[in-house]
Amino acid sequence: MKEFLRKLASPILTPLENSEGYYEYRPSNRKVLKIMGFMFISLGFVGAYFSLLANLMAGFFPVFIFASIGLLSLVVAYLGSDKAVAKLWRNRNETLDQ
Repeated sequence: MKEFLRKLASPILTPLENSEGYYEYRPSNRKVLKIMGFMFISLGFVGAYFSLLANLMAGFFPVFIFASIGLLSLVVAYLGSDKAVAKLWRNRNETLDQ
């Protein structure tokens, strides 16, 4: 199932995983990315609720932005390699290329 989801998310994961150079990955980066993804998805749901409650369609633009960022974070956190997580965090050290 994970391989099917990785194929489905390959347009997102491929550019992040095909980077060159040395990268620094820490397991805490993946944990924080998961937490951040859930927080952004939650913000999207709360924003959608209040936009519907206030009957404002313009409120769905931030909902779309927050939900997209949350979905991207969760896809990379759960399906991406260590290199993809490090690339998303911009945690690569370009000076150590040899």
